[in-house]
Amino acid sequence: MILIILNVIFCLAFLVFAYLNLNDIDPWLWVPIYLSAAICCGLVVFGMYYPTIYLLLIVFYLIYAAILFFGNDGVYDWIIKYKRPSIVETMQADKPYIEKTREFFGLLIITGALLINYFMA
Repeated sequence: MILIILNVIFCLAFLVFAYLNLNDIDPWLWVPIYLSAAICCGLVVFGMYYPTIYLLLIVFYLIYAAILFFGNDGVYDWIIKYKRPSIVETMQADKPYIEKTREFFGLLIITGALLINYFMA
């Protein structure tokens, strides 16, 4: 029962995240990322598990997260070079590291949700 409730919350959150990314610079990338996670979580609510798809998505998300972590003005630079200033003060990504850092943590959240479903499947 907890898994179902958790997946309803994840599904709704990822649908909202996909919607919010429609006006982003790169909606062609982020809308499918969030929609695929929302679909996977939504299917779990109906008792449909697809562990192979979870693993494929997790691998993609972790590779992309590594790129965002080590890329120019990525998460590593946010930690070391910029000394971890707030990334949530405003919705505007007015510093070069804000967008990549937020995207990185978004990928980790999606990965966590899919890992839960993978191990529960």
